[in-house]
Amino acid sequence: MMSTIRYLILMLQFVFTVSFTILLMFLFNKHNHKIRKTWAKIQLKFLGIKLVFDGKMSQEAKIFVFNHQSLLDIIIFEAISKENLAWIAKKQIANLPFLGQILKLPDMIIIDRENKTGLIKLLKETKRHLEINKRPIAIFPEGTRSSGKQMLKFKQGAKLIANKYEAIVQPIVISGSRDCVDSLNLKASSGTVYIKYMDTIKASKDSLWFEDMEKDMNSEFEKLQRL
Repeated sequence: MMSTIRYLILMLQFVFTVSFTILLMFLFNKHNHKIRKTWAKIQLKFLGIKLVFDGKMSQEAKIFVFNHQSLLDIIIFEAISKENLAWIAKKQIANLPFLGQILKLPDMIIIDRENKTGLIKLLKETKRHLEINKRPIAIFPEGTRSSGKQMLKFKQGAKLIANKYEAIVQPIVISGSRDCVDSLNLKASSGTVYIKYMDTIKASKDSLWFEDMEKDMNSEFEKLQRL
C-alpha cells in the first residue's frame, strides 16, 4: 500500500517537475543537457536510490546498449552520464500534449514503429547525431520494458545502426530498477540499482557481435539478479 502511495506521489511531482524542466529547456535550450541532468539527480535523491557500479562508462563508445526495466533506467543515465546522450524513443511519448516536449526540445531520436519509413528516418537521425552533433546514441534493444526478471529478445535496430557506422558499442546491464519504480504495478520505493559496464565492442557486418553481446548481457543480468 505504501509503495503505491509513494508511486502516486512520484507521478504527481513528475508532472510538476517535468513541466518546469520543459520550461527551463525552452528558455535556456543551449543548456538543456545540464538542466536534464540536474532534474534527474533530484529524482534519484527524491526516491532514495543507491547506485552500485561495476566498471566504467566508455568515453570512446558511440552507441550505448541497455536492457530496459523501468522509467528509472533513463533517469539514472541522464543523471550520471557526462555525455549528452541522444535517446531513441517511441513516437507515442513525443506525441503527448506538452509533456512530449521533454523529447523534442533536447532533440532526441523519435521513431514511429508503425511507419515503413521508420528505419530510414532512424538511420538518418543517428547519422546526424553521431557525425554532426557528436552525441552518442542510447538504445534499448528489447524495444520495451521487461518484467525485471529476465531480458526480452533483442530487436535488430541497434545492430543495423552500429553496423552501418561500424561504431564502437558499449553494452550496459541494469538490475533492480524495476523494484524501485514499477509503472505496471504502480509501485515505487527506495532501493539499490546495480549497473554493469561491459567491455566495448567494434561493430562489424562480418561478425556475430550482436548475437554474442545479447548472450553476454543475459549472462551478466543473471549474475546481478543474484546480488
